[in-house]
Amino acid sequence: MKPRAEAVKIGLKRLPHGKGLPLPAYQTPGAAGIDLLAALPLNTKIVLEPGGRHLVQTGIALAIPQDYEAQVRPRSGLARDHGVTVLNAPGTIDSDYRGEVGVLLINLGDEPFEIVRGARIAQLVVAACARAVLVETAELTVTQRDANGFGSTGTFTGWEEPK
Repeated sequence: MKPRAEAVKIGLKRLPHGKGLPLPAYQTPGAAGIDLLAALPLNTKIVLEPGGRHLVQTGIALAIPQDYEAQVRPRSGLARDHGVTVLNAPGTIDSDYRGEVGVLLINLGDEPFEIVRGARIAQLVVAACARAVLVETAELTVTQRDANGFGSTGTFTGWEEPK
């Protein structure tokens, strides 16, 4: 059995409107993302109309270590069942940002969608972040794909259904 990677410690500050909510958490031992919750005032809701978008507060701020980032990603069930997703997915939280984590949701579905306090609205995935040094060059190395872009690798694998 492969040893488990050491957990990255991230400071979390609960903001006043996040008090009383559970802390964001992994829902299963194999989950890659920590569920983020909506920190709306009690007895209020946000109604996302079809095509509507809203920056939803989470009631937390994070201290992500240098050389890491946190990515705000959609929850698959919300996308499948309601057409609700994260508009700027993945949303990147840089290691030097200390403000509130916000989730920019959009309703791509056909029906209004209600968000209430404590609803699981997105997930947070923490990842190592390599720094790049861009080096200007007159020519790039040639690859099999080269400059062929969108759709250039085709739409099928060459597999054909047996007749």
